[in-house]
Amino acid sequence: MKIGQAKYSIKDLERLSGVKAHTIRIWEQRYNLLVPERTDTNIRLYNDKELKQLLNIALLINQGSKISHISKLSENEICEKIHQLSLNPTHQDQFFQIQINELVLAMLEFKDSKFDKVISTCTLKYGFESTMMNVLIPFLHKIGVMWRTGEANIVQEHFISNLIRRKILVAIDGFIDTEKEDAETYLLYLPENELHEIGLLFGKYLLKVRGKNVIYLGQNVPFEDVVYFCRNQQPKYVLTFFTAAYATDTIKTYLSSLSSEIAQFSTILIAGPQLCHLGDAFPSKVQPLYCIQDLIDLAEGNTKMFNVSEN
Repeated sequence: MKIGQAKYSIKDLERLSGVKAHTIRIWEQRYNLLVPERTDTNIRLYNDKELKQLLNIALLINQGSKISHISKLSENEICEKIHQLSLNPTHQDQFFQIQINELVLAMLEFKDSKFDKVISTCTLKYGFESTMMNVLIPFLHKIGVMWRTGEANIVQEHFISNLIRRKILVAIDGFIDTEKEDAETYLLYLPENELHEIGLLFGKYLLKVRGKNVIYLGQNVPFEDVVYFCRNQQPKYVLTFFTAAYATDTIKTYLSSLSSEIAQFSTILIAGPQLCHLGDAFPSKVQPLYCIQDLIDLAEGNTKMFNVSEN
């Protein structure tokens, strides 16, 4: 879906639903499940209603239903089946997938009330940490494909990112601090030109919940300010993310410079999608975190899988 359009191409539907474009065409021809508009050049265009219908159909098929059976159901009957699955899921993954689909629609429709309902439902049922890891983060990965290929509106990205950011801040503010006097100190920040804060904020939440002392500097922090803080406060860990499209050599140079300045005081933890381009050789006391569980394990003292040294 290009910026300014209210319709979706068949490729948009493929990315959002996971159903191949070829399969969608077959379902249209054989079962008349979707009835797209056609441009003057015979290109299919779909609306929000048809996207929701396809998301629901894909979910029912993933749960074992046959397309031949689904095709005989009315739109209301399909929605009712999805509603019943949400109320009585046979397993957690089924419940989470339903909520992810609802978030997709909330983003595309700019419905913050729908977003709030999904997150409230998930949090009450499974807690905020599980909601982030099983619903919000997979949702961001799903939508990220469209953002990176330019198929989604940048306004949608800002809309949903700010809603998620708000939820994390509320969860942090609502948490009763359990920090211990001898708690390890983590410095959290994003380098200059890094503005995507959701991962760093969630890292703060995970560490605070586990009783760590967290110093949060936020976005776009100059290199010299990080060095100054570490020399004076000597945090045990420094956590940062690389999400922007830097050249690999730029990131490696940054890490080498940071390591030479603060490795005597702190272990540097790095995360973010750019890690996959950096290989497996890192400067002294630079430790990659390839997934959320890596940070949780470190915070809980499960450091056998890491190269970090105990101070």
